[in-house]
Amino acid sequence: MKQSELFTKTLRQPPKDEETINAQLLVRAGFVNKLMAGVYSYLPLGLLVLKKISQIVKEEMDAIGGQEILMPSLHPAEPWKKTGAWDKVDVLFKLKSRTGKDYALGQSEEEVVTPLVMKNVQTYKDLPVSVYQIGWKYRDELRSKSGLLRGREFFMKDMYSFHEDQKDFERYYEIVKKAYLKILERVGLVAKVTEASGGGFSEKISYEFMVLTDAGEDKILYCDVCEFCVNEQIAKNKAGDKCPKCGKGGLNAATASEVGNVFDLGQKYGKDFGLTFKDKDNNKRHPVMGCYGLGISRLMGVLVEKFHDDKGIIWPKSVSPFDFHLINIAKDPTKADKIYESLQSEELAVLYDQRQVSAGEKFADSDLIGIPVRILVSDKTLMEDSVEIKERKGSKTQLIKIKNLAETLKS
Repeated sequence: MKQSELFTKTLRQPPKDEETINAQLLVRAGFVNKLMAGVYSYLPLGLLVLKKISQIVKEEMDAIGGQEILMPSLHPAEPWKKTGAWDKVDVLFKLKSRTGKDYALGQSEEEVVTPLVMKNVQTYKDLPVSVYQIGWKYRDELRSKSGLLRGREFFMKDMYSFHEDQKDFERYYEIVKKAYLKILERVGLVAKVTEASGGGFSEKISYEFMVLTDAGEDKILYCDVCEFCVNEQIAKNKAGDKCPKCGKGGLNAATASEVGNVFDLGQKYGKDFGLTFKDKDNNKRHPVMGCYGLGISRLMGVLVEKFHDDKGIIWPKSVSPFDFHLINIAKDPTKADKIYESLQSEELAVLYDQRQVSAGEKFADSDLIGIPVRILVSDKTLMEDSVEIKERKGSKTQLIKIKNLAETLKS
């Protein structure tokens, strides 16, 4: 894509109404635009990142047997009242139609997915089942802040699994846990799997996937030797104590941001709706359910919090809107145009800056936008039939012959 064709413009100064790094940089670099507190428009560059993250999530959910569906965001009030959530969930957006009927905007989908799936489950032979969707969620946050980390409207993946018994749910939870850690590894993050209370979803212990970041809103304790990690709110220990799991390491306190969670829903929703299946002995039983959330727009914000410097964003290659940023500062753009066309023909994802602005502005925008590799065409490099290559996260440069460029970039 040619940068001159982007309708968005970069900003030299951060917006005054944004406090967090992720919001400041994403707005400045033209990835998102704030409509109101907690609600953002995703612009061409931002949407490319969301799609990259979504594709990674989709691949890993498909790999563990998840089946993708798409459920409505507008829900009738009746199923929410049947589960008790209509009065208990304080972040639920409630609407009233012109006919006087009550509706809710989905902040989760248990009330919709349980009757949907159980319509197709008659016996234990139809289980287990796991379905997921990637879409928008809505929560009536009283104080929406932290940019993409806490929104009133946000993009997420939620999956729901249905099992014959608790043992099978626990088996599948371990599979999902590994898939979540793989997703986070693929986008360049390391997460702590943290015990927490079930909150409004469940009376049982839930598990949160936490990424350490100063912009986070959670306080956790984690062991510096084993995998033990717990949310401070339910912890029986404090920072500096010996790890209660391994007894070897010490507990460290940290600020973190939740990017994913797992809730053991038990048989609650099957009971609420009176939905059953027949087990091996032909007895009627309620399914055991699990709920698995992963914030895709939140992940985008966390990535910026983790990967940036004083010049701008530094995207991991797996989620960058483009793989390469081609910049021309040569007086005659002919050679750079041909390089761009050549890379396009090789199906390499390139953003081409051929704008009629100063070299300094081009370099500043490139650092701000944060594409992993910069390719510079200048009169100096053309004297050697070369281009200059520089990684966004480093300072070293190297000259690559134009004839070898596509092969080098692919490798």
